[in-house]
Amino acid sequence: MDTATKTVNESRLSVKIADTILSLSKDGYHPNIANKWGYVAGMALLAITRTGDWAGDSGYQAFVKRQMDVFIREDGSIEGYRLEDYNLDHINKGKNLLRLWRETGEAKYEKAARLLTDQLAGQPRTDEGGYWHKKIYPFQMWLDGLYMSSPFMAEFAATFGESEWFDEAAQQLLLVEKRTRNPQTGLLHHAWDESREQRWCDGVTGRSRYVWGRAMGWYAMALADSLEHFPVRHPKRGQLMGIFERMANAVLRVQDQESGVWYQLMDCNGREGNYLEASGSCMLTYALAKGIRLGYLAEIDRQAVERAYDGIRSRFVTEDDKGVHLHGICHGAGLGGRKYRDGSYEYYMSEAVVSDSLMGVAPLLLASVELERLRESGV
Repeated sequence: MDTATKTVNESRLSVKIADTILSLSKDGYHPNIANKWGYVAGMALLAITRTGDWAGDSGYQAFVKRQMDVFIREDGSIEGYRLEDYNLDHINKGKNLLRLWRETGEAKYEKAARLLTDQLAGQPRTDEGGYWHKKIYPFQMWLDGLYMSSPFMAEFAATFGESEWFDEAAQQLLLVEKRTRNPQTGLLHHAWDESREQRWCDGVTGRSRYVWGRAMGWYAMALADSLEHFPVRHPKRGQLMGIFERMANAVLRVQDQESGVWYQLMDCNGREGNYLEASGSCMLTYALAKGIRLGYLAEIDRQAVERAYDGIRSRFVTEDDKGVHLHGICHGAGLGGRKYRDGSYEYYMSEAVVSDSLMGVAPLLLASVELERLRESGV
């Protein structure tokens, strides 16, 4: 890398964020990425790969390969992974396998990716064919799971020429939108229970009762990242783009005008206790910026996306001698489960708010790369 390029890269927030993540490694391995086969780690590695591409620095991809090789055995089996769990979260880290296979040609990466498609082929489904989020959550589709699985299926289809996975990715994206979308607001509720059995769902619609910002972020990223791989002539591509446009307009209608970011519960702006939340805001900003850059979003105000990113930086981001920090991150939220999460307003407000979790830092990195690309693309 020449001196001029290095100077430009060092001034980019994306590189500072990525370097902050890497600085936490010990002997080349990150304690929260190389410790288990998990979806947050998978998102972080994907963000680091994107940074490497954008910065023109192959060292980032070498880091990704080192973390992945902790888990991928020569026969293609995956340390710590159980197909029989039928957990969509476990697909997400597999996105990194596809790039590794294209770059190295090592058979273990293809074998591991195909192991994940074996899970998807047998994933329990609703009557319409929608994937259950996990086997332990019967009859339930969650927006989270669309990000975990659909971009993987679309990229797998593009990588190996197996077009049926485009069809499956599209079907899942369309089904969950149909079942979770609120026709009054255009926003998507966190989840849907086909059986109407769960205490967290509406007994008539089956939808969970609130629009969680990060769940909307998961779905928005799923659309942006899946469409990137779809063939122009795929019969569902235009429909997916239309849904993206409709959803983006709904999201911008509830953008906080003062700060430019979004609330923890997006259908409860201004309600006592509700707060502006970092991870969902970063995810939505990333997806909108990518959609604009790639031409998927034709009528979306770019200045609203710029305002969102500026709001993230001013409200949630700090820098010191240890690097870049992100604050205001909802630690985690779900529905049902053994320690039952009832999906009430009080529940979503009760989850811890933390700093520097990869759950928020990885979307911040994705958003930063995308905003920098958008700003330099001339779009």
